[in-house]
Amino acid sequence: MATRRITQDTFDAVVRENMQEFDMEESEALKEALEQFESQGVDLSNIVKAVPKVSSEENTEDQPHEVLQALESLRTAVASSSASVLEDLRVFTQQCSLGFAQRYLAAQKEAYPTILACCQRAAGEKEALSVALAALSVLTDGQPDLLDVEGREFLIGALTAHQKDTALSCLCFRVVRHCCVKHESNRQGLVKAGVLPLLTASITRHIQHPEVVREACVVLRVMTFDDDVRVPFGQAHEHARMIVMEHNGLKIIVEAAKAHPENKAVLSELCGTLSRLAVRNEFCQEIVDLGGLNFMITLLADSLDCLVSCGIAESGIISCEHKQTSCCCDASVFQELVKQVLSALKAIAGNDDVKDATVNAGGAELIVMAMNRHMSNAQVCEQGCAALCVLALRKPNNCKVIMECGGALAALQAMKTHPADVNVQKQSCMLLRNLVAHTRDFSQLILEMGAEALISQALAAHSDCCDVGRAALRDLGCQVELRELWTGKKGSLSQ
Repeated sequence: MATRRITQDTFDAVVRENMQEFDMEESEALKEALEQFESQGVDLSNIVKAVPKVSSEENTEDQPHEVLQALESLRTAVASSSASVLEDLRVFTQQCSLGFAQRYLAAQKEAYPTILACCQRAAGEKEALSVALAALSVLTDGQPDLLDVEGREFLIGALTAHQKDTALSCLCFRVVRHCCVKHESNRQGLVKAGVLPLLTASITRHIQHPEVVREACVVLRVMTFDDDVRVPFGQAHEHARMIVMEHNGLKIIVEAAKAHPENKAVLSELCGTLSRLAVRNEFCQEIVDLGGLNFMITLLADSLDCLVSCGIAESGIISCEHKQTSCCCDASVFQELVKQVLSALKAIAGNDDVKDATVNAGGAELIVMAMNRHMSNAQVCEQGCAALCVLALRKPNNCKVIMECGGALAALQAMKTHPADVNVQKQSCMLLRNLVAHTRDFSQLILEMGAEALISQALAAHSDCCDVGRAALRDLGCQVELRELWTGKKGSLSQ
């Protein structure tokens, strides 16, 4: 079903009508308009939810919204080559930073050509270019369709000309990222224009600069996304192959991780990028050969040790006397890092030899410990179950290790803790099935832990769990009811 939308002018007209025709106060008129459109199923995410101001007592016409006033002031300054251009750019950036609705409204009023022109004019002046790139970055956030060929050529030119400047490089990376999320055409265009070697070279050149490393890695990862629903077949796999084989991406990322052993934000991005690049059997093995597996195992162990020694509560921040000077003692930072490490371990375990290497290195025990420590975090539980699921696939010896260290119990506890999270339920069911698929001796133990009831609850609550849940029950030796359902499509009988 298509989402219903309205224009800003329509919304403003209704608010004005509520005030003029029904003598409502500003706040009441705005609230009434919001409720009216929401009750009709209108998506208001692109609407600035503010009351239009009247110009003056004599002139009762509404003033433009503040973001449009800032845009108009900027255009005037640009046209007259006024010295106020930089200040007007800062004001415009501030207005667009308030939310997507402001950015959308500015884009509808042709803000992009104006901001791009400012960027092009400022190409040789660092301060001016920095301010203009910041405006372009915030404008394109959530609006990748704005980028055109001229903008793409400017970005590649700016990245090439300012490779040694860390601040400008980071700003360019943010613009590229915003323009590539959910936009396959922009990704392919920028890759063809040569953005990948610029990214990897920047990481190598500025390997000691955490912000550059982090921003460049985020862009590399975005280049491997397949998130544009308008494109049936993207180039995610090909881009990952290019990063690894043509630009030595795996070695660069592993070396960057070793250069920032205590910076958890950077390490999270690096691990997340590795997980996106491990798309081939040989790539998984290369990560191990480069020391990536040992590094991630150590990183996971150290993060758990840091949590214990700092005494961090899962939901907050407390004082820390830990020896690591960069330890920030924020539970959310640790959880994000753990989640990304688990995701990377799951990805490289697609290689059967890496499965064994991970388990032999103590990876299964650490994954279970991480799940138990962060049981309240659904994403950590999901990634933990997924990693154990891959380690157990076709590996009876690994299944034994996972059972002995409490992997099945942790999965069932995750199902209890997050009954509404379909991904946790699915990954837990898949893990339980893999544990008994080749080792039936574990079935009774898992059933005694309460698996049948929890899987049945997942089946009742989530239709997406139907196949994996029933498969888990079947392999556990439980009675499974199979029913054929007619979905209305030719040849679509399902059980």
